[in-house]
Parts: sequence; C-alpha cells; structure tokens
Amino acid sequence: MYKKLTFPNGSRLLLIPYKDTKAVTVLFLFGVGSRYESKEINGVSHFIEHLLFKGTKKRPSSLHISKELDSVGAEFNAMTSKDYTGYYVKINHENCELGIDILSDMILNSKFDPKEIDRERGVVIEEIKMYEDNPAMYIETLLEQLIHEGNALERDISGPINVIQKISRKQLIDFKDKHYCLDNLVIAVAGKIDGQVNELIEKYFIKNSHHCGKNHGGKFIKFKTKQRTARVKINYKETKQAQLALGFPCCGYNDSDAYGLHLLSIILGGNMSSRLFISVREKNGLAYFIRCYPNFYQDCGNFMIQSGLDTGRTEEALKIILNELKSVKKKGVTVKELHDAKEFLRGKIVLNIEDSSNLAEYFAKQEILLNEIMTPEQKMERYDAVNVQDIKRIANKVFQKSKFNLAIIGPFKSEAKFIKSIKL
Repeated sequence: MYKKLTFPNGSRLLLIPYKDTKAVTVLFLFGVGSRYESKEINGVSHFIEHLLFKGTKKRPSSLHISKELDSVGAEFNAMTSKDYTGYYVKINHENCELGIDILSDMILNSKFDPKEIDRERGVVIEEIKMYEDNPAMYIETLLEQLIHEGNALERDISGPINVIQKISRKQLIDFKDKHYCLDNLVIAVAGKIDGQVNELIEKYFIKNSHHCGKNHGGKFIKFKTKQRTARVKINYKETKQAQLALGFPCCGYNDSDAYGLHLLSIILGGNMSSRLFISVREKNGLAYFIRCYPNFYQDCGNFMIQSGLDTGRTEEALKIILNELKSVKKKGVTVKELHDAKEFLRGKIVLNIEDSSNLAEYFAKQEILLNEIMTPEQKMERYDAVNVQDIKRIANKVFQKSKFNLAIIGPFKSEAKFIKSIKL
C-alpha cells in the first residue's frame, strides 16, 4: 500500500498511492513540537509554523505563496502539536510539482524578515486570546496542565503571550536549525501519484537542502507521573455553562494497551450511542455534548472526558460520570459493546483514508514518532485482538482516584465540594 525511500541525507519519503482520487497531498512532517521547548521559549515551534508562510527569496511575501496556490484551488495549511510539526498542500494531481516546489521553498528558504516577525507576533497573540476566551477549547489545556504537571507537556502549544512578545529572531532561527534536520523529516505524498514524484522531491528539496543539519540533536524529557492524590483546578469565569474535563495519565502511542484504551473511550463517550452520551445527555438532559478520547504521545498519554454543563447541575453530572467509570471497573463491558466499538472504529478508518490528507498524516506520524508503520489493516488487527477482559483490566489500571484530575471553567470558587465528590 505504501513505499518508503530513504535519501542519502537521511530524509525519508513515503509514497502512498490511492487510485480513487484525483487529488494528491504533499506533507512535510518534522519530529518536533512544544515538548522540545524550554519554558523560556515556549511557543517557538508554533511561531515558526506561522513564519514559514511569510515569504522566501523566490516568493517574497505570504501573498506570493497564497496566490500561487489559490490559482489552482489548492488547500494548504500547517499544524503544530506537542511532538510534531507539519506543512501540507492538497492539490489537483496535475499540479503536484507546484505543491512540492512551494513547500520545499518555504522550508529551505524562508526569510524570517524582522518586520514580518514583529507583525506576526500580533497574529499569534490574538490566536492565543481566542483559545483562552473559548472555554470549550481552553479546558483541555487546563486539564493537561494538571495531568502533566512538572513536564513540558503541561505547557500550551502556542505559548504564553509574554514569551511571544519578546522571543528574538535568533532564538527562532536557532530552534529551527536545531530541529528541522534532515533525519528528523518525513515527506509523505498520498493520493493520485505518478512516477515523477521521487524526481520532483529530489529536484526541489533534496538537491537544495545542503545547508540543513543532518543529525537531529533535540530531545524531550520523558513524563512519568508523580501524582498520588486526586487534583482539582478551577478557572473562575462568569459563564452560563460550565466546562468540565476530567482525566487520567495513561500510556503512549506504542503501548499495547493503547488499542484497548481507544476502544474503551468509544464505549464510554465516542459516539451518540455511548454510555456517557446516554446517561448524561439522553437520560438526564445535563449536557448538549459529552465526549471521551485519549491523547497519545510517544512515551505517555492521557484519557479525557469533556462536557459542557448547566452550572447548577455540574456536581450531579460529575457523579453520573464517575458512576459510569466505577461500573466499567467493576463489571467491565459487554461482548456486544466491544464488537460495536470495533465496527465503529473500522468504519471511521475507512472514511478517513479516503481523504489524501488524512492518508498522508496517518503514515507520516507513525514513521516520525514510532519509526515503524502499520497499515490500517494491520492496526485494525491489533484492535480486533482486544477482548472484554483487556478492557476491564485497563479500566482498573487507569481509573484510579490517586491519578484523577478535574479541570473546570465556570462561576465556581471552591474546589473542596468537587474534591468531596470524587469517589472511584
């Protein structure tokens, strides 16, 4: 289904053909994100992501870049996470060369013009404010601050405003030079691919990358929880709806329990027939939305439940959520629930890989983070191997009161009443 090539400079190319589309996605993915940053430069990865769209020697401004891509109806964007940063163009396969040219140019030749850097500070700061002013978006950040306390994973990807205001051009370029190394890069091309892609990558990127570092020198500090008691964090805000997120530290991408944990999250709150959706929304009318999902990193992760709730019934909702967790610890799940979760996931995988951008990201993330790749079929075999005994074991391993974390945004001042409600 895919082909992997490694160039002499260490860069890796993944070719993922998908015949039932006329689109192609070109993705450049680097193994660096906010967890590689020190506190003093927190937000630098995300800031660099913005600046790579601000002009090169060949294309002097962001307008030059966007006009070329807009002229052929391409989709283009970038993403920064805690452990990777990516840049992509999704384009008509007939214009694949243009996508490769522009992405290569951005990564190799961005100017980091001082005026553009200062102008973009304001853009990034407004983005930070947007997230902080939106409780439904910001609640996840608060919960991760609790769960990953003392580690770089606790910090926001965008960084604090005071860092963005003062970070220097030299700090930005030094960080890019250190981490945007050739052995820390995976290029994924997915969709309708012709035989010229290899040559185009060599022409526009490989042959011009001589000034890039070849050996990635960056490392991150692994996370191991030191938590011994339940923790609650309240962000007081006069809102008509409380945002609640509770969670537990858990395993990382490559742990064998990750498959069972993902399936458990579907059973609890992954769709409209899940346990929490039925009990919190349908039976008690306490929330418009409630969801459950795991966040996986290379060495660790967290299991999260999030909901928007009536401020006067937040404690009631928390009690119902905790009762569902206690139930799965004590009684486990049924064979039918597990079967249905696997079929739900199987269907989602099929839908996702029909899109060339999802396909490129699926393969590239595995290669850059795990240094190995499982096809969707191979990964589904891992999910199919999970049984009900695995689910119950994982639930008892993860859902412990001593590892419980609760973040709330709303008109509350006392943490004590919520701490008293925590019974697992």
